[in-house]
Amino acid sequence: MMEKLAPKSRTEIKSYLQHGNVMHNGQVSTQFDEQLQHGDEVVINFTRPFAQLKSRMARLIYEDPDIVVIEKKSGLLTVATGPNKREKTAQQIVDDYVYAEDGRSHAYVCHRLDQYTSGILIFAKNAYVQQLFRDSWSTYVVERMYMAIVEGCPQKPEGEVRSYLAENSAMKVYSTNNPEEGKLSVTRYKVLKTVGDYSQVDIQLLTGRKNQIRVHMSDLGCPIAGDKKYGAQSNPCGRLMLHNYALQFYHPITRENLRFELPLPAVFKI
Repeated sequence: MMEKLAPKSRTEIKSYLQHGNVMHNGQVSTQFDEQLQHGDEVVINFTRPFAQLKSRMARLIYEDPDIVVIEKKSGLLTVATGPNKREKTAQQIVDDYVYAEDGRSHAYVCHRLDQYTSGILIFAKNAYVQQLFRDSWSTYVVERMYMAIVEGCPQKPEGEVRSYLAENSAMKVYSTNNPEEGKLSVTRYKVLKTVGDYSQVDIQLLTGRKNQIRVHMSDLGCPIAGDKKYGAQSNPCGRLMLHNYALQFYHPITRENLRFELPLPAVFKI
């Protein structure tokens, strides 16, 4: 490597590493002794540091010229809403990052996660890609998987919850059988294990309505732990125990089939 960078000195090269001017396989590297493998890609920007997504509440998972995929931590809003408009959001974090890259791109919201739900979020880098996702979300997205820790245990170990979801004036979502009152919502679930007062439930979201999983688990008589809004009596970990661990979709531009999976938060072990 050193001979390829001649006449740059070792001190100059270490300076590039220190200041974030070196990228190894798509990730900014600052370690001078990082091991390289055959076929690895190393890119050096001699004029300025590479942009980095720096936040304890968000982590970059994937990026290409059209989209950014991140892991959102529990507690981070997806976008600013109502009285929380001054609070830092996932959109602002990603927007700062993509704008720093080229001074032209911005982060466009493609879908949302509740503030205290952790998991995977997709942002578009332009309005065209955002509109493609919004117009045909169910066509592009083929799998959304969640893990929840719920109070009690559903009567049936696995099944499907189907209802029409509506929202009242207090901004609380509820189930109804009236198709004219709400939007059809379908959630599949499977109980993985029950320990004491809690169950670990694997959930597949077949429609993406606001608070859908939270309402449907409450409908089963097993609200998500930490979800006081929908009937939970306990909050063992100081957060909503709902995690979007897998997301699979077709890229709206390249048509590539992409799947991302996250480990479960350590607090989800029962």
